[in-house]
Amino acid sequence: MSLSVAALLRLLRPHQWAKNLLVFVAVFTAHRYADASAWTAAAWLFAAFCLAASAIYVVNDAVDVVADRAHPDKSKRPFASGALAPSSAWWITPMLLVAAALAGTMLPVAAASTLAVYVALSLAYTFAIKRMLWLDVLTLAALYVLRVAAGAFAIAVTLSPWLLGFALFLFVSLAALKRYGELAMHTGDALDGRAYRSADAPIVLAVGVASALTAVLVFALYVQSEDVRRLYARPEWLWLVAPVLLYWLARLWTLAGRGLVRADPILFALRDPASYLSGLALLALFRSAL
Repeated sequence: MSLSVAALLRLLRPHQWAKNLLVFVAVFTAHRYADASAWTAAAWLFAAFCLAASAIYVVNDAVDVVADRAHPDKSKRPFASGALAPSSAWWITPMLLVAAALAGTMLPVAAASTLAVYVALSLAYTFAIKRMLWLDVLTLAALYVLRVAAGAFAIAVTLSPWLLGFALFLFVSLAALKRYGELAMHTGDALDGRAYRSADAPIVLAVGVASALTAVLVFALYVQSEDVRRLYARPEWLWLVAPVLLYWLARLWTLAGRGLVRADPILFALRDPASYLSGLALLALFRSAL
């Protein structure tokens, strides 16, 4: 593999595509495991989101190339390091967006429209919102929720308000954790290119932890709802999901406070054995509840 091809792959950030697995959430929550058409639609949506997300990362790296060159980690990115010319973003980005649009033609209009909203909001985040206090956190959370919502639209199921509420608070917590992790390792007064100062860390911590607890509370209330009794034969098993979620979120926040979660908490979790064990425990509990 030549250096240019390797750099191009790094520019697309395929490791970030794991976030797009959220489009499959609706397949599981709607209990459509044996529905091949649902899996096919979700797979097309996953491909479209991966292409669109990579396009946004290309734009982001081109816009931030000067700031990235001064960052200890981001300076290794292809544009910042000189492995690729930033001007190549002018042809890479349209190509990726066209490919995403073509994949979107295989989806229901609602799912494709949600993908378009995701792209527009991501671009707004890249050019302006990421420098706005708390709007950046809410936007990051919204981008995660849009993946979940698009997954429901792709398989033509009603988006559960329980799922929507749980996802909103969960991803607000994780987005706040990302900012808190950056503040925990920052030595200056303010984050470069962000609206946060070192003194804001306690507030970010409070909002993030409160959102995590609220997400667990929403799930606990869901366990008592009529929807659970209709979908699960043994819903009492779902009560054990709450402490597992509480453990995972509390552990992430504790590690962030120690400066060990340096970037995206989702990517950290993908390399964290305890997160994998928590995920397996959750799967086992949901399986027991069926």
